[in-house]
Amino acid sequence: MISKILTYPVVQTFDTPQGTPEFEEKRALLLQEFWDKVPQELYLTQNIISNPPTHVMDIPSTCGILTPEEVEITENYDATGLAEAIATKKYSAVAVVTAFAKRAIICHQLTCCLTQWFMDSAIERAKELDEHLKKTGMTVGPLHGVPISIKEHMPITGTYSSQGCFASIVKDDQDCEMVAILRSMGAVFYCKTNQPQTIMHLESDSHWGRVLNPHNIHLSAGGSTGGEAALITMYGSPLGIGTDIGGSVRGPSAFCGIYGFKPTSYTLPMKGFLATAFPAELNVLCSTGPMCRTLRDMELFMRLVLSTKPYLIDPRIIPIPWTGSATSVEKKLKVGIISNDGFIEPQPPVKRAIAWAKKALSDPKFADIIEVKGFQPYDAREAWYKIRHMYWPDAGKVSKDAIFSTGEPLHPLSEWIWKDAETLGMQDAVQVSQARAERDEYRCKFAESWNEQDVDVVVGPAFVGPACAHDTAFYWTYTSLYNFVDYPGVVFPTPIKTEANETYVDDYVPLSEECKHVRELWEASNFEGAPVDLQINARKYHDNYLFGALEILKDALELK
Repeated sequence: MISKILTYPVVQTFDTPQGTPEFEEKRALLLQEFWDKVPQELYLTQNIISNPPTHVMDIPSTCGILTPEEVEITENYDATGLAEAIATKKYSAVAVVTAFAKRAIICHQLTCCLTQWFMDSAIERAKELDEHLKKTGMTVGPLHGVPISIKEHMPITGTYSSQGCFASIVKDDQDCEMVAILRSMGAVFYCKTNQPQTIMHLESDSHWGRVLNPHNIHLSAGGSTGGEAALITMYGSPLGIGTDIGGSVRGPSAFCGIYGFKPTSYTLPMKGFLATAFPAELNVLCSTGPMCRTLRDMELFMRLVLSTKPYLIDPRIIPIPWTGSATSVEKKLKVGIISNDGFIEPQPPVKRAIAWAKKALSDPKFADIIEVKGFQPYDAREAWYKIRHMYWPDAGKVSKDAIFSTGEPLHPLSEWIWKDAETLGMQDAVQVSQARAERDEYRCKFAESWNEQDVDVVVGPAFVGPACAHDTAFYWTYTSLYNFVDYPGVVFPTPIKTEANETYVDDYVPLSEECKHVRELWEASNFEGAPVDLQINARKYHDNYLFGALEILKDALELK
């Protein structure tokens, strides 16, 4: 495979769409500003950039740029472990931040996962933290010196943010609420990560370039938090923050084989996340949540952020105390297994993962605590059609106008995502209100069906496949369903990896035209090496219960 090289040392398997000459000039200046901050000694060799392997996961630790200690710091500790190691002075904050900042820029060269990289200011902050610990013998907080990566659109003081297009770039003079909370606990910010044009599709391709999946660079890392997912799975970050209105935390986490949590809406603070209002949230609410490599880091993040009582600053947040993994599940846990959603049959490796989970949970040694049942989501086809319209009550006009205003090119999936809503045109207040009534009616029917099937949580696919080939992220039905009903969900890694030459079963019958298309997409690409995550969901506002259930399922599902 010969990668397509632009001016900068970043692997890209597709040419970036070209805009007007004026736009490309501005874009070049933006990229040049990024690379001006990167020391030459952190550049990978031209041979790696020009001739990368399909699987790039091992390059950061073997390329010679990181010291043995930096490899150990980045690969052997999660965020919880790093906080302890820094607090006990096993490692300095400077050593930890330096290791992750260096690794992050290596990861970027292999996957285009970053939009901004500010190693110098991060190290200065780490020095202050080390000095504080030396003088007082105390940390500034429970995340003292822990590096945290942040999605591009979330404001960090003194850096830039955007809403997925060039015209929306602004320089921020204050932290959003989430960043302010984490900073107060001692977290150190060192980079921001790539997202899609419009922030509304499952492929993170923007004016910064396209994020590649580290397990197989011919596949997408997902979106809209794809830069985070690629960075975390390559050990370039121990913990990141994403947002999810259709699968934007869970999809990329699943594509890259890490943990991701979408809470019920208004559980975690999102104040200041976007510079302007987002019309989709008239009927489909966004959530924010952690992305990481361990179950305990998800727990740590939720416990710490909610301990600050963010509802006192943002009254939209529901003040539900966090009990997490300590939440009591008083009876045998009834787990529904989703083989398919009645709309799209998952691709072969996902089917294998479901079979693995069903067998693991049905092991007789767990019979006293787990009951396994079949589960069929209520009318997933209807939910998919409705949510695609509700994302764009403005028919996509606001986003399109912003993109075109600078001469920026329209990316293929940007055009695809609002295709259905475009036919309806700009909705008026009555039409938006009617859509809400239809949404609420569906939610009640979904809840009724869940109750009739008598389950506590459900385990099923996180996506129609293990990942998708570039520019083919068309069907997010397995994640967007839970945005539509506003149920919390965690995606978690399984031992299943995609193998070469996997095929559909001989008696496969498509459930829909979309299902038939998903098989065609499978047969047109090579998914070898892609990890497979599954998803577990609970009822709305049952986020604590979900984590209590994960504690019960931890051994059976090999959660770490």
